[in-house]
Amino acid sequence: MSNFVTVGELKTLLDEGAPVRVIDVRWRLERPDGRPEYLEGHVPGAVFVRLDEELATHGEPSEGRHPLPSTEKLQAAARRWGVRTGDVVVVYDDMRGIAAARAWWLLRQGGVDAKVLDGGIRAWKAAGYDIATDDVVPDEGDVVLREIGAEAISIDEAAAFPASGVLLDVRAAERYRGDTEPYDPVAGHIPGAVNLPSTLHVDSDGMILDHDALRATFASAGVVPGTPAAAYCGSGVTAAHTALVADEIGLDVKVFPGSWSQWSNTPGRAVATGDQPG
Repeated sequence: MSNFVTVGELKTLLDEGAPVRVIDVRWRLERPDGRPEYLEGHVPGAVFVRLDEELATHGEPSEGRHPLPSTEKLQAAARRWGVRTGDVVVVYDDMRGIAAARAWWLLRQGGVDAKVLDGGIRAWKAAGYDIATDDVVPDEGDVVLREIGAEAISIDEAAAFPASGVLLDVRAAERYRGDTEPYDPVAGHIPGAVNLPSTLHVDSDGMILDHDALRATFASAGVVPGTPAAAYCGSGVTAAHTALVADEIGLDVKVFPGSWSQWSNTPGRAVATGDQPG
């Protein structure tokens, strides 16, 4: 079963009245509150989800910008979204599926059948489907989540990972090299990490690429079936998209949720620069 649904598939599910809950996770680092865009137009019935508040928690800088929420917090949020036992949850955003993937990654760990809308809200609009401008407040859901966190690795595990597998840094190449760092106090990458930017997995419209092309891209970084792999990014959001795409083609990639924001705020952690793992 695919982790993605097309806009046509979602339209059919909604028209048929299938048990589907649609959530809108519009978020960007430079514009973390996507609610205004949600209210300008969203998939009918979609509930707005606040990534910073519901798909993460808040802590010290040494925990990273987006630490994992507790299972109890995520369950309460999912119930607010109206998710009921047995529902399929379709997640979308307007940023190549990056923010949506964070919701997918967490909900899947909790035992929810979650899917990402391929192409997001842009694909929905391009198809000419109706959009809504209301603020959807559904009836409380009753979903019960399994404990989350098993697909995450700690900062110490991330440090040791290159010795036994492939640690992927999925940020842009200039941040990996240490040429620039717009968000965190130190530029560079975790020693031993291999750069595989998440932008390589989608086309210019934010649609996932052909599976064979994706397998070749992961293989170029040393990630093939049977090889332990994990991913990190700036703050644990984009890395979830790499895990999503990897899972779609049969690869298992764990996520370091603290990512560079935690690493660079933790005294004593080594830093590599340049275009090689180091």
